[in-house]
Amino acid sequence: MPNTKRTKEVSKKIKEKDGLDKFLNHGRTNHLKYKICVSGAAETGHCSKDSFEKAEAVGREIAKRGLILVTGATTGMPYWAAKGAKEAGGIVVGLSPAVSKIAHIKTYHLPLDYHDLIIYTGFDYAGRNLLLTRSADAIITICGRMGTLNEFTIGFEDKKPIGVLEGTGGTADMLRDILEKAHRGSSNVVFSDDPSSLLDKVMELVKIEEKKNGIDGKIL
Repeated sequence: MPNTKRTKEVSKKIKEKDGLDKFLNHGRTNHLKYKICVSGAAETGHCSKDSFEKAEAVGREIAKRGLILVTGATTGMPYWAAKGAKEAGGIVVGLSPAVSKIAHIKTYHLPLDYHDLIIYTGFDYAGRNLLLTRSADAIITICGRMGTLNEFTIGFEDKKPIGVLEGTGGTADMLRDILEKAHRGSSNVVFSDDPSSLLDKVMELVKIEEKKNGIDGKIL
């Protein structure tokens, strides 16, 4: 005859242990995802002909790797990256310079599609740029104009890992020369003309930075 009392006691202990394990491992089953900011030209007349395809490819690569794409909720290169990410089943978060959805559409004339969430910062472009780069774990620069250069310099001063997609025109194709003439080094900046290779390099920088700062693999 089985010992019913003993069986119930064992069953109770298993349930208690299972509950404790779930509590202790809650964080481990909910890893924070890395956020990658795509910074680039909103007006694209000066960008290379294949820059749109490359921006989409960057978005796809971000989604395929289970990363979160963060954009300035704008047109141009960030928009095409968002399109690529969403079509690959990724998550896209936008930080708008506008104070509201109405202002985003009617004042700034910015899009809403290809984003899961748009945060209306109300800080105009300069303030939005600061929040955008600081909210991300790394930055990828595609083509670009003055605003993109602003986001690059913020990220550079903050020692963020930055990847520059060369061959896309505009700011992206000037940055090697700017860094060389600025005499500030470029240890946190990597270059490539291939979206997949660039993201590999960027994520390697992210891991190096986390390891250097003692937070590698830790849940924050």
